[in-house]
Formats: sequence, structure tokens, C-alpha cells
Amino acid sequence: MMQKTRAVVLHQLKYSETSIIVTMYTEAFGRQSYIINGIRSTKSKQKAGLLQPLFLLEMEAYHKEGRELQRVKEFSIAHIYNNIPFDVMKSSIVFFLAEIMNKTIRNEEPDKPLFSFLWNSLIELDLLKEGVANFHLWFLLQLLGYLGIKPNNNHSEANQWFDLKNGQFLVSKPLYPGSPNPGDSKRIAEILKIENPAQLSTLALNRQNRLALLDIIIEYYTVHFDKIGKINSLEVLNELFT
Repeated sequence: MMQKTRAVVLHQLKYSETSIIVTMYTEAFGRQSYIINGIRSTKSKQKAGLLQPLFLLEMEAYHKEGRELQRVKEFSIAHIYNNIPFDVMKSSIVFFLAEIMNKTIRNEEPDKPLFSFLWNSLIELDLLKEGVANFHLWFLLQLLGYLGIKPNNNHSEANQWFDLKNGQFLVSKPLYPGSPNPGDSKRIAEILKIENPAQLSTLALNRQNRLALLDIIIEYYTVHFDKIGKINSLEVLNELFT
């Protein structure tokens, strides 16, 4: 059955000399993989350059339940980024987030709140002028809510220690190794309070803070997602904060 849907590109893989397999998170079908034949050919009318990580598309696709690979009839850019492709910080953040999302968003059923969060947050990142260096920290913590494992922000003067395993703040240091200190725990709580990227510039974080917080958040993902594995884009992102 042919259907139209919006989609966020997560990952692409070379399939043959002229074809690729693209994994997308779609509004209508959730996570799906599509084979696009002939797109790497010089004669192709479709542009492979439109399938970059986290690009926002409109597409028409053949969808059959239970099929491992779906097929795309045609696609186009739904929202043109003005800054992300040309801003080193933003483009590095996008590649990093795409890798995390590709490893963690597995649901092949539509989830409109999740899709709206992804779509709108990426548009906000493109427009964001201040607080860009904090965006990935905020995004990853917000994404946890849509994945069903967002930490309980019960931080207080008494509850100063963030428990990576149970996702809450404790009175005493958690037994889980590598648990963040009270200072970093407080910063996690501050980011959890932020509802809109426009507020990210209010965070008083330096580069050392960001590196420490990113390690904590990635460890949280590692604890709660099996086989997340090595994050290849992390090294490039960390270089921006050195």
C-alpha cells in the first residue's frame, strides 16, 4: 500500500554500487528501513545528499506490514535547514544524536508524541543562537522520557546524589560505580527542568562540565539499553569541548 509520511533520517548504509538502505523514524510507521535502488547512479532523479542524518523529509513509500525492507517511491526535503549543515557545532551534534537514536529507537509502531519531539527539536536546534553547546545534553535527557526511562527529578538539598541505575536522586552515594558527585547531580537536575531549548543559554556550564555530564548521560543510556556499544561519533563531539 502506498502512503505518504514525514520522516527523520537516522542512518544509511551502502547496499550495492548504486543502491542504499536508509533507516528512518517515520510519523506513520515508526522506525522503518527502506531500500532505495539506483540512487547512487549518475542518472538518478533522487538525490542521495538529501538523506543525511536527521534531515527532515516528506516521502511516498510502499508499506507492507512485517516486511524487513520497505521501498520508497519518492522523497523530498520537508524542512530546509538554514544552519545545521554549515555550523560545525550543530552538524557534529546532529551526527552524534543520530547515532544514539539509531541505537535506541527501535519501535516499529507509530508514536506521534515522539515523532513531534524529534521533528520540532531539530527545527529548534537549527534556529538556536545561544546555548547550542548544551543542546545535546538536554535532548538526550528529554528523549529518555519518550523511551520510557526518564529519571525522576526529585533532586533536593537532601537528595543530592543521582542514581544511574534507578534514575532518581538519593540521600547518600549510590552503590553503582561511577555515580556522579553532588555537583554534577545538581546539573543533571537543572537540565531536566528545562522544557524548551530557548532556555539552554541559562545553564552555567563550562566545557569541563559538559564533558562530565555527557559521560554521565551516556552511562545512563548504557545501563538502561542492552548492547548500545561504542558510539563512534562521540570522539568528534568531545573534540569540540577541548
